Amino acid sequence: MSSPSETAPPAPEHGAEPIRGVALRIVENMEKSLEVPTATSVRDVPVRLLEENRRMLNQVLMESAGRKVSFTHLIAWAMLKALAKHAGMTASYQVLDGAPHRVLPEHVSLGLAMDVQKKDGSRTLLVPNVKDADTLSFSDFLGAYDDLVTRVRKNKITPEDFAGTTVTLTNPGMIGTVHSIPRLMSGQGLIVGTGAIDYPAEFRSADPRTLAKLGVSKLMTLTSTYDHRVIQGAESGQFLQTMDRLLQGEDQFYDEIFADLRIPHEPVRMTRDTSPESELGAGGLVEKEAKVLTLINMYRVRGHLIANTNPLATEIPEHTELDPEYYGLSVWDFDREFLTGGLAGKERMSLREILETLRDAYCETIGGEYMHIQDPIQQAWLRDRIEGSRRAE
Repeated sequence: MSSPSETAPPAPEHGAEPIRGVALRIVENMEKSLEVPTATSVRDVPVRLLEENRRMLNQVLMESAGRKVSFTHLIAWAMLKALAKHAGMTASYQVLDGAPHRVLPEHVSLGLAMDVQKKDGSRTLLVPNVKDADTLSFSDFLGAYDDLVTRVRKNKITPEDFAGTTVTLTNPGMIGTVHSIPRLMSGQGLIVGTGAIDYPAEFRSADPRTLAKLGVSKLMTLTSTYDHRVIQGAESGQFLQTMDRLLQGEDQFYDEIFADLRIPHEPVRMTRDTSPESELGAGGLVEKEAKVLTLINMYRVRGHLIANTNPLATEIPEHTELDPEYYGLSVWDFDREFLTGGLAGKERMSLREILETLRDAYCETIGGEYMHIQDPIQQAWLRDRIEGSRRAE
């Protein structure tokens, strides 16, 4: 016969508490995920184009609709576009009638891993999904994504929001994590993780002007963790390569987004950098300074032609002479400073600041054209007020 000490359950340790509810479900899912044989592909992606085109999108959207596009919105869209080209990455492993099967879904329901902080300070992970995300336009996807996030924050999520997830996107980069290999849930074949957007470690303490001169881009690490029973390493590597290409603007990626959101500007495009000092010689910098001044003048003369003044228009207005690329200026020049001739009361600005100031002054919902006025004093009076009215950030 055993003694009481041998049969009594051990006393709980100090600070121990049972895991219940959603947290217990997470434990069960994580333990089940250990049964999935996974492998992971990793790719560092330059984000210069992603950053600049997002800034341009938001400059227009905040003025016209009071909304913003996040990095995750754009990355998720690139993920969906890449999955359309690599449908095998949506495959899942299932046992049907006692035999293993590779199952391809008809549509992609994109799971969004969301870290939720409770009132007591504890955190939990929720992964609801955007249903049939591959059938949506970008603007519809944006609305569905934001609606899902809003309902999670208001605790109005339902069990149906979690059902049928095909693939998942998780973004630990939001809290500074550079590289993550997340767990792949049973029943799915792929989870993509995004790292923090930052300069390579060796450049993080460098002078920003030096980085601009050298043309150093920030990077983001993408990881593709997949079920190795139904997805192979080459497929995963090609999938990340396609995501990289899309985020660099290939296959009209940003053009389609701009058109769908009715952004009245050409997206920034990737080109080879031509440093005015190292490649063009002593006269190169002077030449670029002259081109920037020409660009500024053309916005004063032609900017009103692409102002967003007609809500019924079906075509997005464009004008070649308002495109920096027309003057040999590229995305690599955006951080470099140039003479402005007194634009908005400043003698020097980065090309990015110059373009944002000009677009805000001449190309939003109100346009202005005054260069036909013969009196230079009247011209200057109007110019100073139009260009000096930029909204506070």
